[in-house]
Amino acid sequence: MTDERRRLQDLSPVESMSLLASVPLGRIVFTARALPAVRPASHLVIDDRVIVRADSGVAITSALRGEAGTVVAYEADAIDPVDHLGWSVTVVGMAHQVTEPVAADAFRRAARHWADGANDQVISISPGTVTGFRLVADGAAGASG
Repeated sequence: MTDERRRLQDLSPVESMSLLASVPLGRIVFTARALPAVRPASHLVIDDRVIVRADSGVAITSALRGEAGTVVAYEADAIDPVDHLGWSVTVVGMAHQVTEPVAADAFRRAARHWADGANDQVISISPGTVTGFRLVADGAAGASG
């Protein structure tokens, strides 16, 4: 890692969604047994929605069985492990299970699942808030702060 200073630069929701669409993997955050839970997941961004593939046995799929859906967060990033520069995006919104067979099958074909095994659930997240930031180099190397 370098001694170069870094700063956060806020991203617009449009730029954040564009960056989210540029990577295939992220993390879905949900509530399981009244506790926060995080799982890696593959995703697509389609028509301002985040489409996620999930195993049928994962706790989030049981929470989505009702028509009301459930609030989740989805986060993805691309941060270089050496220089610590890059970006991070978080989407918070309502998640619903995609039950229409043609749409669900199309999403399954388009999004590769992050792990082998049962992966028959498709989740659609309608963003309520989209936040993102970019870590950028800021100034002289070795400066204290």
